[in-house]
Amino acid sequence: MMKKIGIIGVGLLGGALAHRLAKQGWEVIGHDPLSTVTEEITMCDSATELVSQCKTVLLSLPTSNIVDSVIDSLGSTITNQHCFVDTTTGNPEEMEAISKKLKERGAHYLEANVAGSSELAKVGKAPLFLGGEKEIIHCYQDLLNTLAPKQFYVGPIGAASRFKLVHNLILGLNRAGLAEGLALAEALGFNASEALSILRETPATSMAMEAKGNRMAKGQYTPPQAKLSQHLKDVRIIQHLAKKAGSHTPLTNAHQTLLEEAESLGFGESDNAAIIEAFRKNVIEPLKTQSY
Repeated sequence: MMKKIGIIGVGLLGGALAHRLAKQGWEVIGHDPLSTVTEEITMCDSATELVSQCKTVLLSLPTSNIVDSVIDSLGSTITNQHCFVDTTTGNPEEMEAISKKLKERGAHYLEANVAGSSELAKVGKAPLFLGGEKEIIHCYQDLLNTLAPKQFYVGPIGAASRFKLVHNLILGLNRAGLAEGLALAEALGFNASEALSILRETPATSMAMEAKGNRMAKGQYTPPQAKLSQHLKDVRIIQHLAKKAGSHTPLTNAHQTLLEEAESLGFGESDNAAIIEAFRKNVIEPLKTQSY
């Protein structure tokens, strides 16, 4: 019998996960008012219709606030037979509140945060950070194994979202460092693509360089693997959590400013490699006009 899974939010990440599940033999039912129908997914007109058909529901939404709104809209459609597996990168405090709300209805809730881009998720190479009750996670291990062979259990609900934000902070700063270096290389007269080919053979190489270097060098940000505005949303949550925890984040402060600059330049819906455009505007132009 074919295994069935519902996915609410079939955007970049949700679509990639739907693709992977379908290719692994799952029947995938989807709902997303902004997404077009694909051959791999049977689309529902509403989240309520989807939840009435599927007992296991994957959530892949832009924010935890939207997750909360979707859960509220489902009302009595949610039963004690349902489990919601949330891949949304959101506010951990809101995730904890969502879990409590679902528990009051008898439903289960797990965090399965994806550590990587939609392209990596599509081929099962983006590890999962898992949060929730271990017994419940065990019950849905088949689904989790299909999504990603590599998984890390990090604690109760809220822990996976917190750890994903730590991951995203480091990943984002790696991208920003690469962008700053390539922008400087250009400003000093080097060809960015040629500089990349050399840097890849040195200790300066990184996974960020492999994933985003060519996009930055060529200014090719579409189609996006992960949108710049989505990462800016993550950075703002990181700043909120850091402030509450009393953690000092000076590099993330600068990173946020750069992302906001890139967004203001019109790159919000572009791949997050477009952060280099903030450097190009603020670093290269002044150097070009400076006289010695």
